[in-house]
Amino acid sequence: MTTSTTHALDQAIRLQMTAANQFSGHCDETYLNMVGPFGGMTAATLLNAALQHPARLGDPVSLTVNFAGPVALGDFEVEATPLRTNRSTQHWLLLLRQDGEVMTSATAFFANRRETWSEQVAACPQAPAVDELPRMERHERAWFKHYDMRYISGVFQPGGEESNDSLLWVRDEPPRPLDFAALTAIGDIFAPRIFSRRQAFTPAGTVSMTHYFHATQDDLQRAGSDFLLGQAGASRYHHNYADQIAHLWASDGTLLLTSTQVAYFKE
Repeated sequence: MTTSTTHALDQAIRLQMTAANQFSGHCDETYLNMVGPFGGMTAATLLNAALQHPARLGDPVSLTVNFAGPVALGDFEVEATPLRTNRSTQHWLLLLRQDGEVMTSATAFFANRRETWSEQVAACPQAPAVDELPRMERHERAWFKHYDMRYISGVFQPGGEESNDSLLWVRDEPPRPLDFAALTAIGDIFAPRIFSRRQAFTPAGTVSMTHYFHATQDDLQRAGSDFLLGQAGASRYHHNYADQIAHLWASDGTLLLTSTQVAYFKE
């Protein structure tokens, strides 16, 4: 379950169950982005419906979110339907509607994880200590102030060095104990890759995003409210779409999340 506090993230993803598989929520300006709210917060809201559903089994293993249209300020409804539940796995359909129209859709896969042989293949990048890096101070979007971001490389700043990749330390601001909802949101904090590649503002936005959760409840507890190390890169920009592959590591080097997404961009 998500942490119950007065933190801005908890307020933003708050849902009230109104009927079987039905929840109501409200979107305000707290996490506002270019068009509608920050996509990571929308994704966390949809996941939260499954997390707090009375029929929930296990923890999230994957979440795919399709951003069909911008969520407007005001009330919305979320339909969270467990499509199939087996002994240790569960599949979900999640729909966010406003005025009867689907604005965001998602599917999620939950499971009771079992103790097995384990190996982390991806190596955590080398990075300077958080205290050696300045906090990025940007105020163009409302959601920026809710994250403490310390860039090591690949920051978007007009006139800066062009790069496909970004590396940074990040955590909620103010600090908040990590859970699956917060991890979901942080997985989308990277600017569209074309921003860093061209070092120029380009109309762009995520169309579809998939998170793969490696983290267990024990991993989240160990991470606490510490910074996570985030890395993002791209494979190809082509015919007004580009991909992104991102990873989030705990400060001890444990891989918590792998994310892929596709974003549109315009000239």
